[in-house]
Amino acid sequence: METSITCCSRGAFLPNVTSQHSTAMMPPPSISPSFCKMQSLKLSSLFGEPLRVVPKSSLKASRTKNTSAITRCEIGDSLEEFLTKSTPDKGLIRLMMCMGEALRTIAFKVRTASCGGTACINSFGDEQLAVDMLANNLLFQALTYSHFCKYACSEEVPELQDMGGPVEGGFSVAFDPLDGSSIVDTNFTVGTIFGVWPGDKLTGVTGRDQVAAAMGIFGPRTTYVLALKDVPGTHEFLLLDEGKWQHVKETTEIGEGKLFSPGNLRATFDNPNYSKLIEYYVKEKYTLRYTGGMVPDVNQIIVKEKGVFTNVISPSSKAKLRLLFEVAPLGFLVEKAGGYSSDGTQSVLDKVINNLDERTQVAYGSKNEIVRFEETLYGSSRLRAGVPVGAAA
Repeated sequence: METSITCCSRGAFLPNVTSQHSTAMMPPPSISPSFCKMQSLKLSSLFGEPLRVVPKSSLKASRTKNTSAITRCEIGDSLEEFLTKSTPDKGLIRLMMCMGEALRTIAFKVRTASCGGTACINSFGDEQLAVDMLANNLLFQALTYSHFCKYACSEEVPELQDMGGPVEGGFSVAFDPLDGSSIVDTNFTVGTIFGVWPGDKLTGVTGRDQVAAAMGIFGPRTTYVLALKDVPGTHEFLLLDEGKWQHVKETTEIGEGKLFSPGNLRATFDNPNYSKLIEYYVKEKYTLRYTGGMVPDVNQIIVKEKGVFTNVISPSSKAKLRLLFEVAPLGFLVEKAGGYSSDGTQSVLDKVINNLDERTQVAYGSKNEIVRFEETLYGSSRLRAGVPVGAAA
């Protein structure tokens, strides 16, 4: 049955389209031609329930100042229950629910994707598989029909798109629709990353300004890992067989443990300090867990509650990771989980996002691992004063 995405679990968030003859949803008039070209893609939703459609005119932002009535979230809660307990902001609840709908549809499409070739080249020069573009389309549609997204942009469409939502009480969202898409054909885990900022700004802001961030992980299990600014911890939701998201884990502390994921190892050729750091991991018998996909490699730090991820630059190996679409949202998730992040001298959440394509090196992990990272690469760490540790000794 050909459909557009529908929203789940007892609330109307996206229009429910069930006709076999339904056509792709049309984008708002302000969306650029590069996005409009994607509207010819037909979308399939594996799950969905008939829902009452709420007119956009009836939706109003709710930012209740008194949050004393909010009850504690529990393991076993549905996504909707968790969000309702976590925030009085109905707009944010709606947006996060709509993104959850897109993620479960993307999960189905990834499992059934044909990876025989590439569809096109984006403006950054990256090759895109067809499943990249379909995921991209689904996420833009979800944000449009949330009615609370003002602007959105993605790695595949790196220009601001007006989603039609309000500035006051609304949000702007940046996302990487399918990080690791080049390894879909090898059946490795891939994922979606997104960050949510209040209002209508995605430049001139920092990662610390985010009100929420999340990633969808498409592997043997499909999970939705999210964090909200005013809620402690980072929270994992598992996609059940019946299509519901269930809260299965809360992470509030990243401890010490010998687990490392070293990205961009080619930089060790002409960055001797990075080479020294890698030699330390090997000498100290760290367990190597690196897939080449940033989402699973960072997610394991949150799930295992230990470890370190690094992606370092050198004179001949420039930064590839984009601050807006990848580094800041994942930094938000790691730090809300009790971990730390660094670009070598500061938290990645404190870096001002000056342009949509700004790139950076990064490390995520426990406090001691970030101290080691900063001291080894730059001789000192903002996180502590005293005797250098490990590779910097």
